[in-house]
Amino acid sequence: MILLWSCLLVAAVGVPGTATPHPKASSLHHLTRQLLQQYHKDVRPVYNWAEATTVYLDFCVHAVLDVDVQNQKLKTSVWYREVWNDEFLSWNSSLFDEIQEISLPLSAIWAPDIIINEFVDLERSPDLPYVYVNSSGTISNHKPIQVVSACSLQTYAFPFDIQNCSLTFNSMLHTVEDIDLGFLRNREDIENDKRVFLNDSEWQLLSVSSTYHILRSSVGNFAQIRFNVVIRRCPLAYVVSLLIPSIFLMLVDLGSFYLPPNCHARIVFKTNVLVGYTVFRVNMSDEVPRSAGCTSLIGVFFTVCMALLVLSLSKSILLIKFLHEEKHSGHERPLLCLRGDSDADEPGLHPRAPSAETTEPPVHQEHQVQPDTLKEVWLQLQSINNSLRTRDQVYQKEVEWLAILYHFDQLLFQIYLAVLGLYTVTLCTLWALWSRM
Repeated sequence: MILLWSCLLVAAVGVPGTATPHPKASSLHHLTRQLLQQYHKDVRPVYNWAEATTVYLDFCVHAVLDVDVQNQKLKTSVWYREVWNDEFLSWNSSLFDEIQEISLPLSAIWAPDIIINEFVDLERSPDLPYVYVNSSGTISNHKPIQVVSACSLQTYAFPFDIQNCSLTFNSMLHTVEDIDLGFLRNREDIENDKRVFLNDSEWQLLSVSSTYHILRSSVGNFAQIRFNVVIRRCPLAYVVSLLIPSIFLMLVDLGSFYLPPNCHARIVFKTNVLVGYTVFRVNMSDEVPRSAGCTSLIGVFFTVCMALLVLSLSKSILLIKFLHEEKHSGHERPLLCLRGDSDADEPGLHPRAPSAETTEPPVHQEHQVQPDTLKEVWLQLQSINNSLRTRDQVYQKEVEWLAILYHFDQLLFQIYLAVLGLYTVTLCTLWALWSRM
């Protein structure tokens, strides 16, 4: 009885394991072994060596990760696909249970040496070790990569700047006689494809135009496909945090021109504006991109406005200093006639007056004192006249300097208005051009 139950158990377990076939798995395994058994990945997969292998490219921008203006580098995330035909990896699907497509290790087959010429950093991409191969030998290789490329970034119109960066694909070693390039999709479809682009970043994707040309060199002719990635900056955050406050500061500084030129409060007011403007520029220095080859228009405007502010402040300081020196130039204004009569009768002040010991008649003394007294009065009147003339001359110079500096102040005010108006019109024009793109 025990032997009977053992036989039944073995039959119940073992028979299904040997009786159930796996034709799909067996066919896939057999097909993979047959394709790779005598495959040589070091040889370009064509039967006729004079025939070129055409690699079809597809390109799609996923996101703009970083725009480094100072180092002239653009970091983007792209979805890139290569498609080519391998004549050694084709099969008859009817002989392998209608298998139309399989995946093979990329390291086991031949792959084109397509590179991006503008690469300036290591390529960062997820490791995808497999590619798809269909029964006709067409291989499709999908490569999502992060590209750090060199680009000529122009920041003159910041924050309404539009950048155009190119990514050029070509073979590293093979000439056009061995590897040719082509477009997998229509060029218009590639140019207007924004389905996978992330709009949450600072930049917007405008278009991705593409061109094909032959690069001729001394070592041979190479096929190239260039994708021009056109992006533009979203300026709203910079308008609110940078442009509007700077215009407000300039308008406040314009109000200082309505104060009198010789007013001390004007110097205090302009100094406070200059300090506030300097603090604003220091805080916003990281927001404005810096480039050695190009200066942004807003940076030029900040520099010109600060120069005008310093010039106006220096003019006011020099005016106050000059007027102060004129008023305290050391001119004496003697008013000796206002002294008391006791001082005029002292003998020490009149050397020609007779001494007390000399005895003369009173009438003779009276006639002798009168000429001296009249002479002293005349000298006092002349001193007062000279003092008044000096004061009139100082006042006249003050009026002349005030007139000159008033005209200079008006000139600065007009230049200030012209710069501010030109800057505003330029920004509005750049914004209008930006919105039309």
